This record gives sequence, C-alpha cells and structure tokens, in this order.
Amino acid sequence: MKAYIWTIGCQMNRAESGALGGDLQSLGFETVRTAREADIVVLNTCVVRQSAEDKVRGMLGFVSGIKSARPHMRIAVTGCFVGQDVKELNRDFPFVDHFFGPGRLQDFHDWLCSFVLERDYCLSVRAPQQASPVSAYVPIIQGCNNFCSYCIVPYRRGREISRSAREILAEAEGLIESGAREIVLLGQNVNTYGHDLSPASDLSELLYRLSDLSGLHRIRFLTNHPKDMSPSLLQAIAGLPIVCRHVCLPLQAGDDEVLKKMNRGYTRDDYFALVARVRQAVPDMAISTDLIVGFPGETEQQFNNSYEAIRMLRFDTVHAAAYSPRPGTAACAKFVDDVPPEVKLRRLHAIEELQAGIQSEINSGLIGTTTGVLVEGKKAGKWYGRTVSDRLVFFKDGRDLKGQLVEVEIQTASPWALQGTPASVRSF
Repeated sequence: MKAYIWTIGCQMNRAESGALGGDLQSLGFETVRTAREADIVVLNTCVVRQSAEDKVRGMLGFVSGIKSARPHMRIAVTGCFVGQDVKELNRDFPFVDHFFGPGRLQDFHDWLCSFVLERDYCLSVRAPQQASPVSAYVPIIQGCNNFCSYCIVPYRRGREISRSAREILAEAEGLIESGAREIVLLGQNVNTYGHDLSPASDLSELLYRLSDLSGLHRIRFLTNHPKDMSPSLLQAIAGLPIVCRHVCLPLQAGDDEVLKKMNRGYTRDDYFALVARVRQAVPDMAISTDLIVGFPGETEQQFNNSYEAIRMLRFDTVHAAAYSPRPGTAACAKFVDDVPPEVKLRRLHAIEELQAGIQSEINSGLIGTTTGVLVEGKKAGKWYGRTVSDRLVFFKDGRDLKGQLVEVEIQTASPWALQGTPASVRSF
C-alpha cells in the first residue's frame, strides 16, 4: 500500500508528519510523492493565518476529487484545522475518513490499525528503520498556556504538556543512531518545558543532559516566549559548546498598547532589556523574531513604533505577517479587523524592505570569514547547511559531505544566504 502526507505550517507540524510517516513505513506503507498515487492520504494542517486555512480547504477539495475517482482511498486530517468537536468537520467534509487532533499520533495509529489494516497485520509488520535527516526535530512540550489574543493554537493543541526527559533522551539517541547530528527541540513555548513535570525541571537541565549524548554535535530549540526566558537558560547556552547560538524571540509588536491587546505579558522596554541581557550573556547570539502588522486598531504611530524596534534591535531574521482574524480567538471576538488590507500590505512590505537591508549588512560583514557548516543535503548541484547562528550556506564540492561539519570560507552574501568554498572537513 502507498501513503502520501501533505504538510503545511510550523516545525511542530513537520515533526509530527515525520512521526506519522515513520508509523506508516513501519506498517509497510510505501511513501509516494503525490496524492493521486496513494491509498491513504494524510493532511497535516495549519490555520494560524487565513492564507494557510485557504490552502487547507483547497487541498481538501483537491483530494475529494481524487477520492471520487478512487473510492478505496482513505483520507485522514490532523493539525490545527481540527478542533475538539469534529461534528461540523464531518458534516462539511464527509469524504474525510478520520479527523484527529494535532499531536494525537496514537489516535491515528489506532484508527489505521482498526479501520484500514487488519490488526494482526499491524502487530506483525515492521519495516526496516529509516535513516534520519541530519537535522531532526524532537517535540518536547505540546500546547500553550499563554492565550495570546490573536492565536488559535491553545484552542487546538490545548494546555502545555511536557514530555519526560527520559522519553526525549531515548528519542534523541535513536535519531543519532540512525544518522542525525543535530537535534531541534520544539514547542509552542520551549521556555516553560518541564514546569508541569514532577519533579519539576526546565529547558536548561534538559540541554545539559542532551549535551552528554555521544554522537550529537548540535542542539537547537524554538520557540521561546520572551516573558519566560530565564537566566539559567542563557547560562546553559553560554556554557554548552554544542548548543547553537541562535534563539527565536517573537516580539510581535513594538508598541505597548498593541502588546497589551495581544496579551503578550511584556512591554517594549521589557523586550529591549531582554535582548540586551541575551547579547551580554552570549555576545555572538543570533536573534530572530516574529512580527504582526495591522493588528486591530493599530495606528500609523503604533506601526512606526514596531518599525523602529526592528531598526534598533537589528535582528538576524524577522518573520513578518499581516494580522489575520482567527474565529475562536479573543482578538476576533473583542476587536474589529479595521486596518484596511492595502495598509497591512504597505506596512508588511516596509518591514520586509527594512529587514532585507539589515540582513544584507549583517551577512556582508561575514565575507572573508570561515565558519562551520553542518551539511544537510544538496540543491541544484550545491551542498547546503547551516551555521551555529542558523545562517544558510551553499558551496560546491565533489565529495559526499552530507552529515559532515565543513569549514566554509564565505565569499558572497545576500540577505537570505551565504556562498563560499570549503576550507576543511571534520568527519563524525
């Protein structure tokens, strides 16, 4: 039998799609590249913005047409498109065989075994273990307790639930054995990892334990909520050589009134002070951020405050998006989406243009330097990988360098990537 998984959205979705793919492969499914070839199609969805939801609905229409011609095909849908009550979804999309909530992988496995395959077959068939990607995702905490007013995630993924350190370490060891050299720890807010465990733990303690694993050469983590960034975490980053010098600290807005309406839990001054502490503790830290423009009621002056924050803080990367009302969120219930689309687009383009200039200046300063690149794969005849500061680097070399740490001399730079030539290779 053949399976196809379509994924849109965050890294957590990609991690969960990887786990779903592994489950399907362990049950003997062959992974195919198009839905038209598949006996089972899994859609892993996102509704953080309207554009994402539109793509999900478009894909649902597409696979509905395929199923009408191939009635034996089974369709399963997961991700944040799926709420706790699926009655309306079952009514609107009767061709879908199974809806299951984000992260509920056991639910999918049980359905697959009970309604798609013979259970005895499920118990007996195991495919050979697949090689891991060089950089592998490991979810460590599911859900979110913050309820930012614009965000649907807590209503879809629920409250925060941390995985045990033992479970995380075991998964990481398995990934390393099958080829991973970098582990990326995932959560809606990794900064609160372990607070709900008994005994309580935290992300810094987990980083120390992961750093002891043989064969692991890099650790990344995201995303961090600014109000929960602890001194102990900064100390761990500064003291552990294999923890990458990169954090994602979503600002979302540079104006106090907008931040309060967003329910972010910090002020502009709080955020500026945090960035100063981060850069003092880890001087070579790269910081990325997220920003929303056109939040309900955002005035031109409030937008300018966000613009100036981006200009002053000089982030290494900015992921900017126009506000999109999400039914079920507090912002959608309380506020009118009153910033015209053309104003949102103008503000978005202004942020993008500003950040492109900042990134160009930062990256141009790296020309002539040599940096370590963990090689993840090949595109258009060039090897690619990332530095410890999460910068994408491309270079040419005739050797098989996947999974190797290559010292690359940077020769050219754009706002989005670096190009260079290999100086030396460290084999793991």
